Amino acid sequence: MPDVTAKTEASVDPRVPAPAPHLDEESGQSPKKATSDKARSLWSDAWHDLRRNPLFVVSAVLIVLLLTMTLFPGLFTDASPRHGDLANRYLKEPELTHFFQPDWLGYDAQGRSVWARIVHGARASVTVGVAVTLLVTLLGGVVGMLAGYFGGIVDSILARITDTFAGIPFLLGAMVVLTTFDVRTVWIVVLALAVLGWTQIARVARGSVISTKQADYVQAARALGASTGRIMFRHVLPNAIAPVIVVATIALGGYIAAEATLSFLGIGLSEPTVSWGGDVSSGQDQLRNAPFVLLFPAIMVSITVLAFIMLGDAVRNALDPKLR
Repeated sequence: MPDVTAKTEASVDPRVPAPAPHLDEESGQSPKKATSDKARSLWSDAWHDLRRNPLFVVSAVLIVLLLTMTLFPGLFTDASPRHGDLANRYLKEPELTHFFQPDWLGYDAQGRSVWARIVHGARASVTVGVAVTLLVTLLGGVVGMLAGYFGGIVDSILARITDTFAGIPFLLGAMVVLTTFDVRTVWIVVLALAVLGWTQIARVARGSVISTKQADYVQAARALGASTGRIMFRHVLPNAIAPVIVVATIALGGYIAAEATLSFLGIGLSEPTVSWGGDVSSGQDQLRNAPFVLLFPAIMVSITVLAFIMLGDAVRNALDPKLR
């Protein structure tokens, strides 16, 4: 009869090395870890990378600060951006020891607080940039999705329309449109920029949809009898929208710069709307005597545009599988 005790002791003998854990042949990880990694979606994987990207962290902090300034300007100053006292005309140079006080950046030609106008001017610039981005993403995304999915005559017609609008110079076309209005509010500027700025998004969306609709899961859904609407919104759109988001995020900073350029030229936002571009335009006459009137609004425009461009670059790096 075999010795059961000896066999049991041998099986637990510490001198015998334990068998190596089984590793997945492709990933080199344990099956449990490999399965959890493969189950992570594109968006969760992108968020995982974004949180560890210093470029994203810096841009996100700047954008949150700008949005807070836009929504709650009273947290930064209690001075009115339109109240002027000619006795304060270019009265003070910037005094960096009085942070967030109405006079810490001096006064402009009409005796208005430069700091108050910077704080309240953020609302117009950020609103124009965000609103134009949403409109061009919606319009360009719909046009590009229809052209890419249906193809044929639909693609040809929408492509010719896109080419027509793309042939119009962006700023020059906006100048022509805006000069027809006596009073130019935020929403008039938004519509003028959105009508001329959707073509790039449309082309990106079209190319992304064309590559996505050829995927196996789309073909399988079509073979199972799924409707066109279900295929477009449940299968194609979620998998084709990543390049559109990247381009829209980067373009947002460009729309803010375009609004500032138009206001600087005197054909953008008109009074009484407070705008950084308008303040830069009004301060250029006193560049030698009071450079701070022009300098600080220009710096805010640069910081805002840079923040959104950095955010777009970080999102692009996180969503582009070729960069992994």
